[in-house]
Amino acid sequence: MPIKPAALSNTPARKPAKLLHPRNKHSGRYDFAQLIAVSPELAAYVAPNAYGDRSIDFADPQAVRALNRALLKASYGVTGWDLPPQYLCPPIPGRADALHYLADLLARSNGGQIPYGAAIRVLDVGVGANCVYPLIGHSEYGRSFVGSDIDRAALASAQAVIDANHLQAIELRFQPTRLSVFKGVLHADELFDLVMCNPPFHASIDDAQAGSARKWQNLGQGAPGDQAPRLNFGGQSDELCCAGGEQGFICRMIGESALIAHSCQWFTSLVAKATTLPAVYRALKSAGVHDSRTIAMAQGQKKSRIVAWTYLNERQQQAWRNARRGESTRNPLAT
Repeated sequence: MPIKPAALSNTPARKPAKLLHPRNKHSGRYDFAQLIAVSPELAAYVAPNAYGDRSIDFADPQAVRALNRALLKASYGVTGWDLPPQYLCPPIPGRADALHYLADLLARSNGGQIPYGAAIRVLDVGVGANCVYPLIGHSEYGRSFVGSDIDRAALASAQAVIDANHLQAIELRFQPTRLSVFKGVLHADELFDLVMCNPPFHASIDDAQAGSARKWQNLGQGAPGDQAPRLNFGGQSDELCCAGGEQGFICRMIGESALIAHSCQWFTSLVAKATTLPAVYRALKSAGVHDSRTIAMAQGQKKSRIVAWTYLNERQQQAWRNARRGESTRNPLAT
């Protein structure tokens, strides 16, 4: 029997999360009774918190993984989700939020109507072992996804979940060149309505460890000066850091996007650090984009944003929309 999606929350404490997207299913407190009903293994990690509410220890990576498995099954019908130890285990509500804001972005270029269905193609750069963006995006909007990654083990893990759920609309591709974003992944004359990316935040593993230490302190685990804090939300070095950190990755992405300007309607990237934005805006200006915008997001006290850009003018975007309505595979901008 199909699992009916439910409105489930990401909040461990008594107060509900604030400022999640209106379509996000996780805007209230978690219904742990329902989650345990669909994923009984979660029960071992649920106990009363400081407010007397049922919750999990968010500093325990196994608990977070069990919660994610239950959320994906209860809200999106994904069964058998798992990932190898130490791989990034992302917060489901935040990933869903980004997908809903990106749906709104596509709607603004589609007469205010959110486009649904497999004809809408999305490239997820750095899909990771968790494959969360394609899994939620296909469930919520029916879209087709291509996920790329430089890590073959991560792709194998993601493929196992795709196969277990018979999701033919999700395709995975290996990126053979570590410093490339699109080259080596895209096929000739291939079109995407949307490119999305959640880039590595850090420039080095030391920076990643420092960031994890701050998370632990926020969770009440550890104190300033503690050595070698555990990465409680997981993450291999390739998922956490890259040359130049977040700023370097996004600027390389923008530079490469100019080479395939007419192959995608909207390029986008999550930007975790506000200090990254000035360099990103300079790179967009240098690349000669036609339009760009910054989409603010917030989950409780955490703030982030998506930067989106397109090289298509209004006439070209209209041609794109007309062609995509007919599910054309021909580039509407080709001469």
